[in-house]
Amino acid sequence: MQPPVTLNQIDTKARAYSDARDRLRELCAALEDGMKALRQEHLPGIRRALNRAAEAEAALEALVEQAPELFTKPKTVVLHGVRVGYMKGKGKIEWESDEQVVKLIRKHFPELADVLIVTTEKPSKDGLVALAVADLKKLGATVTDAGDQVYIKPADSALDKMVDALLKAATEEAKA
Repeated sequence: MQPPVTLNQIDTKARAYSDARDRLRELCAALEDGMKALRQEHLPGIRRALNRAAEAEAALEALVEQAPELFTKPKTVVLHGVRVGYMKGKGKIEWESDEQVVKLIRKHFPELADVLIVTTEKPSKDGLVALAVADLKKLGATVTDAGDQVYIKPADSALDKMVDALLKAATEEAKA
């Protein structure tokens, strides 16, 4: 049988955890500073390259617009890894008010309403939370993880959130 755990032992482990997070915070701050410096260093060149690419695209588009006869069959060609030519636009349907369009569908196309109108029904978690466990059981819902659970959470700052995001990304990379 193990001796009982003392608050002093937990305090020691909490200090070790806090120290480990402090070191991680320092490294993340250094990473962020380095990335900021790199961004500042390369941003002017990136802006210039972006402007040149936009100008080159506009010039290419102007030439293609001047010679549509070159793109009848086939309508597009690949030149230097760039697909150039014409393609049929997909179009875009827009409306101001969902409610108004639904109302007009029901008026003018009632037989198509089930195809043209999306209706979604699903339980509301916010509403179900207010019900007693017995009532939830009647609905086929169960409550899990409602008892006391171990809770460890540092007081988050913006940097702590970055650390957490990096830890999550590293964990997901390790799983992949």
